[in-house]
Amino acid sequence: MKTTPVTTADLRSSVIAVPPLCRNGDLSLNPGENKKLIDHMYAGGIRTLLYGGNANLYNIALSEYDSLLNMLAELAPEDLWMVPSFGPMYGTAMDQAAILKNHKFPTAMLLPTLFPSKPAGVATAVRQIVEKAGMKIVLYIKDESYITPELAASLVNDGLISWIKYAVVKSNPADDLYLTKLVSMVNPDLIVSGIGEQPAIIHLRDFGITGFTAGCVCIAPRLSMDLLRAIDAKDYDRAEQIREVFLPLEDQRNAHSPILVLHHAVALAGIAQTGPALPLLTELPDELLPGIETAAKELLVNAA
Repeated sequence: MKTTPVTTADLRSSVIAVPPLCRNGDLSLNPGENKKLIDHMYAGGIRTLLYGGNANLYNIALSEYDSLLNMLAELAPEDLWMVPSFGPMYGTAMDQAAILKNHKFPTAMLLPTLFPSKPAGVATAVRQIVEKAGMKIVLYIKDESYITPELAASLVNDGLISWIKYAVVKSNPADDLYLTKLVSMVNPDLIVSGIGEQPAIIHLRDFGITGFTAGCVCIAPRLSMDLLRAIDAKDYDRAEQIREVFLPLEDQRNAHSPILVLHHAVALAGIAQTGPALPLLTELPDELLPGIETAAKELLVNAA
């Protein structure tokens, strides 16, 4: 596992894959199937994995957290950067931060929550969590009311943030006053587009931010890397062609559940058995699975 400090080059060199977490039927961690998924993404050129929402770490037991961190570290190739998540609640995050301090991860992401929280309280929590963990953390902005650009900038300026995952969904990603203000206050090199392939072109081209996270990259890692390279090369026509290949599976995720559709898609595409969904989530209805399977397999074929 890569343990060197986070750099802008890291954020630019690889799509940041956000995979599901494979579990056994009894909900225990499944190292073998997780390794299959990691190997698939690694073979496609991915060098950064972020275990967060798609892994349903919102609902993980504190008693399982140390085992999870050990597994991720053991399964990672030497040049692969593993980023676990923690939280979202303050007490849970503080307990997990103490566990993280005993591991060698260079950063970890604080999962966001809107209730009960206030922007100033989020900023205070980040400061205390960073002190507890002894590392800079990833700030995940999923809603404009979570934290203000001013407070986010103060955390960056005080050296507490490794990078920001920006994932506020807009009907028109090009019209984003919050992101416009954020990039005026925080170095865009430290901001990553956090909503997959769909807004990546606009976010990187029009706002100048660095790299993107994605879920469907778990199915088609090489194709997602091609998208990143096309954007970096300013070949936006090619980038748009690639982006459209991801649309059928992304449409399934938007319609039914980004986390659960990806969880099923990885298994239905034959990449790895993801197992049952950890509550408070549950399985999708059987009638939705054929459409997800078709979209996942077509993406896998088109990425070959």
